[in-house]
Amino acid sequence: MGLSQGEVAERVGYSSKTIHRWETGAAKPRRAAFELLASARLPSTDRARNRFRFIDLFAGIGGLRRGFESIGGECVFTSERDKYAQLTYKANFPSDHPVAGDIIPIASETIPAHDVLLAGFPCQPFSLAGVSKKNALGRPHGFACDAQGTLFYEVARILRHHRPKAFLLENVKNLASHDGGRTFRTIRSVLTDELKYHVSWKVLDARGFVPQHRERIFIVGFRDETGFSWDALDMPQASVGPRLRSILHPEDGTELPESPYTDGKGRVAQKYTLTNHLWQYLRDYAAKHRSLGNGFGFGLFGPEDVARTLSARYHKDGSEILVKRGHRQPPRRLTPRECARLMGFDKPGHSGFQIPVSDTQAYRQFGNSVVVPVVEAVARAMRPFILGEPVAADQLTLPLVARTA
Repeated sequence: MGLSQGEVAERVGYSSKTIHRWETGAAKPRRAAFELLASARLPSTDRARNRFRFIDLFAGIGGLRRGFESIGGECVFTSERDKYAQLTYKANFPSDHPVAGDIIPIASETIPAHDVLLAGFPCQPFSLAGVSKKNALGRPHGFACDAQGTLFYEVARILRHHRPKAFLLENVKNLASHDGGRTFRTIRSVLTDELKYHVSWKVLDARGFVPQHRERIFIVGFRDETGFSWDALDMPQASVGPRLRSILHPEDGTELPESPYTDGKGRVAQKYTLTNHLWQYLRDYAAKHRSLGNGFGFGLFGPEDVARTLSARYHKDGSEILVKRGHRQPPRRLTPRECARLMGFDKPGHSGFQIPVSDTQAYRQFGNSVVVPVVEAVARAMRPFILGEPVAADQLTLPLVARTA
C-alpha cells in the first residue's frame, strides 16, 4: 500500500513494534485490523514512487520522524546520543536501521544520501530556563556552550557535504532572541550565506492541536528557490483546540487499565498524587515568590483547562502542570501516558506509543520532544516542494520576500 510501519500503526491503533512483527511474520494481525485498513482512506497507488529519504539527527524519541513518515518519507539514518532516548526510539521504530550515537565522530560521508535533513538540535543552551541556570552558575550558553551550542555546526557540516533538497530544524522560541538576536543571525548566515539555502522560519504554538501552550521555532530550508510559503500551513485555531480532559485518564472504567499508570479499575495510580509535604512546600514556595514580586508559581489545572508547556524538569515535582483532584486533596502529576497524548505521540484515548523507560526518563523525553501533529502540519506544507508536486498559486511566495515569524 506504500505505507510505512508508523502509518499503519497510526491507522489501526497498534504500536510500530507490533506492525514490524506482522511484517516479519513473527505475529499475525487480527482480522479487525485488516478490516480497519481496508475501510481507511489510503494514499494513491503511486505513493511508493513518491517516497523520499530523510535523516533524523538529535532524534530524541522520534517526533520529527513521525511527522515526515506521515507524508511518505523513509528514514535512512538516525543519530541520538542519550541511551534512554535510544531505548524509546528503538521500541517504536524497530530494526529498520541502527541508531547511531553521538553525531560528532560520525564522518559525513558515512551518512546515507538523503533528500531531507531533520534536526531538533539541543535547545538547552538557548532556552529561557537553560540560559538562566547557566548564568546563575557562571557558565557560558548559546554558541559559547561547547557541550551543546556548537552542535548546530554538526548540522551545517552534513548539509554542506550532502546538499539535501530540504531541511527542517526545530528549537525553542528563545533561539530567535537569544543574545540579543546574535545567535539566530549567526545560524541564518551559515544557512543562507555559506550554504546557500533559501530559508524561512516561524514560531508555532501547538495549542490548536493539543491542550498545551507550547511555542517552538521551525526553520525550513530548500536548496533551490521553490516559493515555499508558511501560508500553506494548515493549523487549527488555538481557540478551538482541545482541553486537558481529552488526554487525561477518564478513571471511570471506560479505559482499559495500564500498569503502572493506572490500577486494575483504570484509576490513576496513587504514586502520581503529590504527598501532603510536597504540596505544602510548593504552596509555601509560590507564596514566598509572590511576596517578593516574582512570577514563580505552580500550575494547577482542571479538565477544561489548557496546560503550560511540559518541560524536561517535570520529573522533579511536576509543578508546571498539576492536575486538580477532589476537594482538599493534593493534586497529581500527569502520567507518562498522558504526556504521550499531550505531545501528540498518542491520540486521546489511545496507548500505542511504547514507553520502555522509567517515569523520570519518560518525563525528560516528552518534555524535550516536539508536538507530533505540529510537525505533521509542517511536513504537509513542505511535501509539494520536496516531491516537486504542483502547488496552488496562493501557496507560493515571490523570491526575495522576507519571511519571518
